[in-house]
Amino acid sequence: MKLSRKLLFPFVPLYYAATCLRNSLYDFGLKTSKSYNFPVICVGNLSVGGTGKTPMIEYLIRFLKEDYKVATLSRGYKRKSKGFQLADAHTTVDSIGDEPFQFYTKFQDRIKVAVDANRQEGIEALRALENPPEIILLDDAFQHRKVKAGFNIVLTMYHDLYTDDMLLPAGNLRESIRGSKRAHVIIVTKCPSNLTDLNKKTIIKKLKPQPHQQVFFSSIAYADEVIALNGKKRIDALPPVTLVTGIANPKPLEDFLIKKKLTFEHLNFKDHHTFSKQDIENLNTKPIIVTTEKDFMRLKHYKALEDSLYYLPIAMHIDDSNKFHTTIKNFISKY
Repeated sequence: MKLSRKLLFPFVPLYYAATCLRNSLYDFGLKTSKSYNFPVICVGNLSVGGTGKTPMIEYLIRFLKEDYKVATLSRGYKRKSKGFQLADAHTTVDSIGDEPFQFYTKFQDRIKVAVDANRQEGIEALRALENPPEIILLDDAFQHRKVKAGFNIVLTMYHDLYTDDMLLPAGNLRESIRGSKRAHVIIVTKCPSNLTDLNKKTIIKKLKPQPHQQVFFSSIAYADEVIALNGKKRIDALPPVTLVTGIANPKPLEDFLIKKKLTFEHLNFKDHHTFSKQDIENLNTKPIIVTTEKDFMRLKHYKALEDSLYYLPIAMHIDDSNKFHTTIKNFISKY
């Protein structure tokens, strides 16, 4: 833990008291949560960023979109618009935020992509559409207690389990680990490829799931090619590149590129970084830039970068995926 975080430790009890009071008000019905008569699936976490919510949402979209009309609803972090926004052909990353824009860019009109800081109002607006969705996926709304999702998926990283963390501001937890009891499924993300059954048992013992909860393990698979607006290149054919990241945890990506023996310098920005004019001028001096898909959404409209900018696609894989799919389908079948 950094020294600056250690100095903030005396404030942890205050944060704990505030978050526990808020959750208790909802748990005992003194504050109301709205539930729905159609499937609402929430993907969230206990910690601040980096657990893999975007790949998880995309995994669910791919699984559900052929059989159901699916919508995603996000807050739209760092967008420049207000209120409810529904993505269409005129939408930009500034109007809905980078992750929702990624969903829309990838899936287009096969799903509906919306943003609204007030999830209740966002759900109502989606359901009021002429062709409303049958299933709504809430992105990063586990602490949004005004909405009571029918199914909660909580993510925690293999190398940074929420049971090994502490509350803000000294740690990264948004609420006490007791909040994990609201989840129906806990997914341990970014697991190594050589994960053994013994490793899984050890982690499950740490997480102490409730009788109603299931624990799954997932990994991130990186592609062997990087993609640009005008083509693709194999990673093993790339000369030295500049890696640009504005995500919470770029280490798995760094490790992958090192494993691929790619030579790179790393420009590491904060999560959801807004690229300045000076940033773009600096990037324009780089012959080849490799970035994440999320960062690509914020950078691709700069004409100066269109010939040098590539992103590396990723996909989530879930161990025992058939069991996971059955769990989701069983939830949906209740409606």
